[in-house]
Amino acid sequence: MKSTGTLVILGIVVILLFWGCNGYNGLVKQDENVKKAWNNVQTEYQNRSDLVGNLVNTVKGAANFEQNTLVQLVEARAKATSVNIKADELTPENIAKFQAAQSQMSGALSRLLAVVENYPDLKATQNFTQLQGQLESIENKIKNSRKDFNEAINVYNTKVRSFPMNILGGMFGFKAKEGFKADEGAEKKVDVNFDDMNKKK
Repeated sequence: MKSTGTLVILGIVVILLFWGCNGYNGLVKQDENVKKAWNNVQTEYQNRSDLVGNLVNTVKGAANFEQNTLVQLVEARAKATSVNIKADELTPENIAKFQAAQSQMSGALSRLLAVVENYPDLKATQNFTQLQGQLESIENKIKNSRKDFNEAINVYNTKVRSFPMNILGGMFGFKAKEGFKADEGAEKKVDVNFDDMNKKK
């Protein structure tokens, strides 16, 4: 009788160990997916930063170009590149700080491209048009990498917060991570007046 009870207890222990190992390995796998997705996000933002440097050097060569616009972009770029966050530090505060710095550079970049409209000779140069095309491509890659990152975060957070995995995760220090939120102002509706556009034609 004792041996039967011992075997039952031993069987339960083995099942729990198997479940624990399997659950732990699953959490590690999802955590690594989040890290990989985050590295991709940072890589694309770094590519944009490098391209902005080339863009600034190209625009500097234009006669009488608005220096204030250039200065704002250079400062925003410096701030954006100074905010480095490791995958283990994806807290709401850190993600908000990273996103704010990147949004500031996006705004400065948009202002630069708007001002360039006043410089047709600059717009017509091959170097500028190539850089502008590369910038559009990188912006699309950033958008996709952020989407992939948020999806990886969602899968990880669902796993780490679900019972009973939340108990196991808590024992080994797995915590929910923060993803990207919509940029400030993205929720506002943009009205496009086609009547005004037709008048301009």
